[in-house]
Amino acid sequence: MATLSGMKVAILAAEGFEQAELTEPRKALQDAGAETRVVSPAKGEVQGWKHFDKGERITVDVPLEQADAADYDALLLPGGVANPDQLRTMPQAVQFVRAFFETGKPVAAICHGPWTLIDAGVVRGRTLTSWPSLKTDLVNAGARWVDQEVCVDHGLVSSRKPADIPAFNRKMIEEFAGGHQARRTAGAQTSPGASSRPH
Repeated sequence: MATLSGMKVAILAAEGFEQAELTEPRKALQDAGAETRVVSPAKGEVQGWKHFDKGERITVDVPLEQADAADYDALLLPGGVANPDQLRTMPQAVQFVRAFFETGKPVAAICHGPWTLIDAGVVRGRTLTSWPSLKTDLVNAGARWVDQEVCVDHGLVSSRKPADIPAFNRKMIEEFAGGHQARRTAGAQTSPGASSRPH
């Protein structure tokens, strides 16, 4: 299994996230050696849901207004209807997400999570999947939508629903590990005294 030792992963979530889509991928990331931080506009704790019922409250590690994408190596976007529907209306959240794409860092989004990607302006020309009700929105935003348990497109990992989490976790860790190693290698090549190559 790929190791994520030394890697910091941001998990962006607002009230109403689907609990399993945060807690299970977070555990997989931590088991692989990553350090995770829950970033949220909520204060102190953020409320999870299990489908139509309230779930656990999760501790917020970093308030959204204090979060800087430069501090993280990758981003996880859990689903739940209310969660991304709030985030996509918040300029700070949208810019936080966009920054990961601008710097070529890997991103994993499941279920309704890709909704925020539309407002970040990063889905055009990409292939991804999601909860089926997002298909039209994603296609209208210029994405190619596919119906499969996990999809990978240049560092963007996407899945449809909680049942896809095992496949989602495997691909997320694989992509995050690959992206982390590529950036570490690039850093070594551009450090003082190291040989560099043109990009």
